[in-house]
Amino acid sequence: MKLKKPIHFGDAEIPAVELDDAGIVILPLCYENAPSYGTGSQEGPLHILNASAQLENIDEETSTFWGKAGIHTLPPLVPSKDPEKAVKEMKKAALAVLKQKKFLLSLGGDHAISIGPIAAAAEIHPDIGVLQIDAHLDLRNRWNGSKYNHACVMRRVADDLNLPITQVGIRSFSSEEADYVRRNNLKPFYAHTIDPSDDYWRRKVVHSLPEKVYITIDLDGLDPSVLPGTGTPEPGGLSYRQIIKLIKAVGKEKRVIAADINELAKIEGSQVSEYTAAKIATKIFIHCL
Repeated sequence: MKLKKPIHFGDAEIPAVELDDAGIVILPLCYENAPSYGTGSQEGPLHILNASAQLENIDEETSTFWGKAGIHTLPPLVPSKDPEKAVKEMKKAALAVLKQKKFLLSLGGDHAISIGPIAAAAEIHPDIGVLQIDAHLDLRNRWNGSKYNHACVMRRVADDLNLPITQVGIRSFSSEEADYVRRNNLKPFYAHTIDPSDDYWRRKVVHSLPEKVYITIDLDGLDPSVLPGTGTPEPGGLSYRQIIKLIKAVGKEKRVIAADINELAKIEGSQVSEYTAAKIATKIFIHCL
């Protein structure tokens, strides 16, 4: 996808501001390398930005203007095709924003885009923890020839960055990952254990996190009936409202430093997935700033 003109997040509804005046910075990371199943996430950030132009500027739950902090959208970054170099490039771009004490929202791209921004956040805030919303554990040590594949994201976070992780919505993993969970006494919030009629699980998620949090949202964490446009859809996922309530709970109790939304793969003829992703972004702005 090639945009006819540069689009900032929110477009006409949200006046663009210069970087120095922004409270929120959008970093589009157009990266996809060795996907496991469906393709198309490299253009995901562009589709989310395009969909964001259709958003109304008032949040329906709080009746507040979700762009009030000021939003600056950086030019899309197309990293190297070499996974390790790509991670370094994405970390550098994220670090430049975080050093200015801006709230960073990175848009992917496959889930490997998270490694660099999380590493950047940890460099400034070494006491940070990571909340992962995802269908998959992403705890493989190596996949499709690389340690920096989308299936290895949380292994890099836990092993290389030595950060605490809380994983929510999980419903697909390998034997290697199951062994890793047991050896390291991890306690993922598996999707089948989340009772849609009981909100107590959200309190447990919040309690498991440190004071400072990075949120990474792989869109396949949502049930594919809600968001079908993703490369590896898994049935039995979270509802839109469950994810929004979780974001709200975390934002209320913790200090969210940065976040990312990734794995959007557009379905031709449909706009629901990218629009939902853009809407989730506005909820992060409302509840986490």
